[in-house]
Amino acid sequence: MPNYSYNIGAFNCCNYKDGEWDGPWLFYYDNGQLRFKGTYKDAKWDGPWVSYTDNGLLWSKGSYKNGEYGGPWDFYHANGHLREQGTFKDGWKHGPWLSYHDNGQLMEKGNYKDGKADGLWIVYNKYGTVVPHLTGTFKNGVKAK
Repeated sequence: MPNYSYNIGAFNCCNYKDGEWDGPWLFYYDNGQLRFKGTYKDAKWDGPWVSYTDNGLLWSKGSYKNGEYGGPWDFYHANGHLREQGTFKDGWKHGPWLSYHDNGQLMEKGNYKDGKADGLWIVYNKYGTVVPHLTGTFKNGVKAK
């Protein structure tokens, strides 16, 4: 099957190679604002991806590897402030992660191991004060008593 691009007016959505999505991929909101920009390889998300809100604010950015989250990712609140920041390994959250309230204040920080909370997690209220009953040490996603 030949390679081709599929376009609907301003909505260039995808490229095909041998019947599968392959190459640059763009998708737009009805208002013409870019929604997603990334790449497919062998019909799977692969490489850098960026997504935006319908008013043009950054929503997420990071990379995929063979169709799964891979490497550093940033996620944003609708107001443009950073919501979460961390790394994925084999599609799972892995390593240090930070989450933020929509006012930009740190909400929590801790580590993941293969998608499960692991080690010390510190939780903060929207004013930056530690919330003791939510803060603690985790192993395999379970909080120690």
